[in-house]
Amino acid sequence: MAKYFFRNLSYLVLLAGILIKSCNGQVNPNPTMIVTDVPKPVPEIVGTPTPDSPVHSPYNDTGLVSQYIRSIFQDSKGNFWFGPAGQSVARYDVKTLRYFSKNEFFQGNESVNRDDGNSVHAITEDKNGHIWFGTYHGIIKYDGTNFKSYTEKNGLSNIKVGRKSILVDQSGDVWVGTEGGVFRYHPTADSTGGQCFSLFEWLPPVAIKGIMEDKAGNIWLASESKGIFRYDGQAIKNITEQEGLGDNVAGGLAQDKMGNIWFTMKGGICRYDGQTFKSYTSEDGIGGSEIWGIFIERSGIIWITARGSTTRFDPSVAGREAFMVYTVADGLNCCVQSMYQDHSGRMWWGTGQGLYRFDGKRFFQVKQSGPW
Repeated sequence: MAKYFFRNLSYLVLLAGILIKSCNGQVNPNPTMIVTDVPKPVPEIVGTPTPDSPVHSPYNDTGLVSQYIRSIFQDSKGNFWFGPAGQSVARYDVKTLRYFSKNEFFQGNESVNRDDGNSVHAITEDKNGHIWFGTYHGIIKYDGTNFKSYTEKNGLSNIKVGRKSILVDQSGDVWVGTEGGVFRYHPTADSTGGQCFSLFEWLPPVAIKGIMEDKAGNIWLASESKGIFRYDGQAIKNITEQEGLGDNVAGGLAQDKMGNIWFTMKGGICRYDGQTFKSYTSEDGIGGSEIWGIFIERSGIIWITARGSTTRFDPSVAGREAFMVYTVADGLNCCVQSMYQDHSGRMWWGTGQGLYRFDGKRFFQVKQSGPW
C-alpha cells in the first residue's frame, strides 16, 4: 500500500512541476505580438471632441476616437497621445480619454484663427518629460500642466512643421523640420524669454518631411524634392537619384536592426546599407504605388502604407512571399495616416475611419469605449 502511495505521490509532484513550469515559463512564439491582452475599462470622456475639418465625419459615428488620426505616441508614463486632424490633441491614460480644446492647446496662438485646417502630425518627448507637438501653426510643448506655443516670434521663420519632423536626439537637442528648413531649439534662450529657435544653416531651406537619428548618432532628413540629407555632426551629405536613391521625393525614414536605412519614395521604398541601394515597388509585391509611410517593428517586420492598402514586408523572406497586402477586406481602413508600436509591442494604426489595432492576425477598430 505504501509503495502505491509513494508512486502516486511522485506522479503528483511531477505533474505539479510541469504545471508550474508551463505557467511561469511560457514562450511567446512571436515577441512582437501580445500573448494575452487584458481588457481595460471604458475610459471617462473628458472634454468635447470637435468635428474633423473641414466637414463632419461622413461615417456619422460619434463613438470614434476621431475620424482622422495623423499621429500616435506613447509617453514615458504610458499615456497615449493622438493627433486628430482638424483638432488639437487627445490623451488616453486608461482612466480617461481627454480631449484638449484648441484654445487650451494653442494658448492664444493667433495663427490658428487664420486657418481651420490644423492637425497634429508629429509627437515626441524630451529628456525632461515634456511632450512636443508639430502642427501647421508651429510647435507646442506640454510640461505636464500647460501647453506653450512657439511661432515666428520665437524664431520659427516657417511654422508649418512636416510630418514625423520633430526629433529629440541622443544628447537631448530638439530638431524641427518645416516647409522652410530645419530649426534647433535653445532651452537657455527660452528660459530668458529670447528667440529660442534658430535655423540650421548647413541645410538649404527645403521642405522637410521626416527627421530621424540613427544608432551612430547621424541625423537623417527627408526632403520633399531634394532627396535625403545626412548630418554626422561635422558635415552634410546630400543623397539623391544621382547617388542611387530611387527617387528625390522622399518622406518616411526608418532604421532596421541591421543598421540599414529605409526611405519611402514616390513609387516605393528604398534600402541603403551605407554603400548600395535596393528599391522595392509594386512589381516586387508592395500594394500600391502612391506610398505614404513606413514603419519598422522591433521584430524587423516592415509596414508600408499606400493609397488603398497596407503592406507587411518580412525582409528575411525571399521573393513575393515576403509581402502580404492588407486592404479594407481585411478590416483596415484604406487611408492610413499613422503607424505606431507601443511599449508592450502592440501595433496601432491611425486611419481615415478612426483608430485601429493589429493582433497578429486581424485589424480591429478601437473606439472611445475600446477595446483598449
